Amino acid sequence: MELCMSLVNGGSISVVNVKPSLPSRSLPVRKNPISLQSYTCLRPPSLSRQFQPSQFAVSASPSSSSSSSTALSSEKDQLPADIVVTETQEPNSRVKLSIQVPPEVCDDCYKRVIDEFMKQAKVPGFRPGKKVPESILVSHVGKKSVQKAAVESILRRTLPHAMSSVTGTPLRDSVRIVTRFSDMEQAYSSLNSLRYDVIVDIAPEVKWIPENGYKNLKVVVEIDSDINAQKASEQELRRRHKSLGSLRIVTDRGLQIGDLAVLDISATTIDQDESNVKSIPSAESKGYHFDTEDGDKVVPGFLNSIIGIQRGETKSFPLVFPESWTQEDLRGIHAQFNVECKELFYRDLPELDDSLAERLLPGGTSLKQVKESLLQKFLEVEQTAREQAADNAILDQLCKMVEVDIPQSFFEEQGRQLYGARLLEIQANIKLNEQQLASLSSKKAVDEYLLNQKENITHMIKQSLAVGDIYKREHLQLSTEELVKEVENSIAEFKRQKQDYDEERVRGQVQEILEGAKVLEWLRAHAEIQYITR
Repeated sequence: MELCMSLVNGGSISVVNVKPSLPSRSLPVRKNPISLQSYTCLRPPSLSRQFQPSQFAVSASPSSSSSSSTALSSEKDQLPADIVVTETQEPNSRVKLSIQVPPEVCDDCYKRVIDEFMKQAKVPGFRPGKKVPESILVSHVGKKSVQKAAVESILRRTLPHAMSSVTGTPLRDSVRIVTRFSDMEQAYSSLNSLRYDVIVDIAPEVKWIPENGYKNLKVVVEIDSDINAQKASEQELRRRHKSLGSLRIVTDRGLQIGDLAVLDISATTIDQDESNVKSIPSAESKGYHFDTEDGDKVVPGFLNSIIGIQRGETKSFPLVFPESWTQEDLRGIHAQFNVECKELFYRDLPELDDSLAERLLPGGTSLKQVKESLLQKFLEVEQTAREQAADNAILDQLCKMVEVDIPQSFFEEQGRQLYGARLLEIQANIKLNEQQLASLSSKKAVDEYLLNQKENITHMIKQSLAVGDIYKREHLQLSTEELVKEVENSIAEFKRQKQDYDEERVRGQVQEILEGAKVLEWLRAHAEIQYITR
């Protein structure tokens, strides 16, 4: 792993990096293999993002126009004297380290820099490898360059020592040196000592209120009335039956249930003061194909108000949008509708019997078998919907039961991955040119998204951390075979879609998905779940 640090003028730099994200630990996994599509889902940063002894880099920006980068080994090098580290706790699971480097350490680092320059510099008049007087070497390399290299050497050697003293677990990619590089150069030059400040996010602690409250969940799950296997299968059979018929023009009567009408619809608000009457554009439509069997999908009372209308006739009637209406700005609005019937049709359907089985369902042998197959299909859909609704309700409840001080790096990574997923969806639906893509990928666009979606992002991080904590508390386990199979399926999907991927990251995050599924399965088994139809 790598730990990236930025030395910046006045603070840390945020780098916008919008890429396809990997999925959240809290997302439930069903019977189907994990697909590439799931990798566009939201994935909160995991607690595996911890500082580990490997390598990290310091990006030094001594001025706004120049920068240098030095690879640092996080192996702790022996120092000739102790550094002094003062730790200050800050909000959002962040720690500030103030590091004082004594002159003995600075002198030792300077000597190492001189020795390194001695090996590499080609000084006129001296053979390679020969000892060059320090004054001549510094003059050849440049005093400023030597001082800069000395400061970088000090950081390289002292930072691992400072990080080892942190209370808690530092998170990878969250460490920032916030002292200006120019200030460090000046202090070193004048005082032959160095002081710098570092901020680092630490793994947050999940606090349950009440403790172990997740073990006795009581969840009420609201299920949409449409999620009913029997009703859905009957509607699907009816839809397929209707597709086999033909439309005939009605000439001798008005509209009745079962007909299809082509309508021009307009609507205005109702107000005693006519000057306040306004049109309702979202309720207006020209050439609207209205199937009377879908009467429950329109404003209550609409169907009954137009029963009997004939071709060429216009009807006007008042209706009220219910408080449960999908479009919030129309809820409770009193509206006057004007409806003109442009065309009127009835369906000429073949008799519904065994002779239609093959046309209703490929491979169907009888009407009974078709009905049973459709019912089985929708029973599976209903079960999946019920489990998904239960999972969502459980996750919402978990979120209310935990307190966690979310690190800023967690929040930003989560938000960028969510934004990256959204950008992928936009690209899939709309062909964006380079200018549009650059605009949507800009730091300003991402920052606005983070601000607007702060509550949602925070909610999902809390859910993910809660799920991860339960997995550890309950000592849940995955089988190696299951993990290997899902990783292989995921990588195969990436290859099929010709998408770049990091196998180690795919493996880690597939594991998080499977762990999340295990947790949700455990919670469903131990929770008291009540389903109600809305």
